[in-house]
Amino acid sequence: MTQAISISIYQVVGHHLCVAPADGQKVFERINQALVAKRSVNLSFENVTALTGAFLNAAIGQLYASFDEDTLRSHINITHIENHDLGLLVGVIKNAKVYFKNKESSNPTIHEER
Repeated sequence: MTQAISISIYQVVGHHLCVAPADGQKVFERINQALVAKRSVNLSFENVTALTGAFLNAAIGQLYASFDEDTLRSHINITHIENHDLGLLVGVIKNAKVYFKNKESSNPTIHEER
């Protein structure tokens, strides 16, 4: 990976309340773009005073649809997150890994009859 990119959630969202999935989508797009470009991400939660699972699912959870756990773990560095918010993030990640793993294994294969 090339040099890391720094993403401030506060700056992307424009305020300290990170509750809406639409705002999470903005963060996701920035992270996804960096990872696709083979860049590591320093993701800062500085100045974030409210955080919800819905926001985190949109911002981070859906990354597990496109990237494996090792890639995300080694290329996203999270900073300035409050302990109670870290617990929420860990739960979102755990659920995302299960969801996307099950989603992949439950995709039906269409068999052509001859």
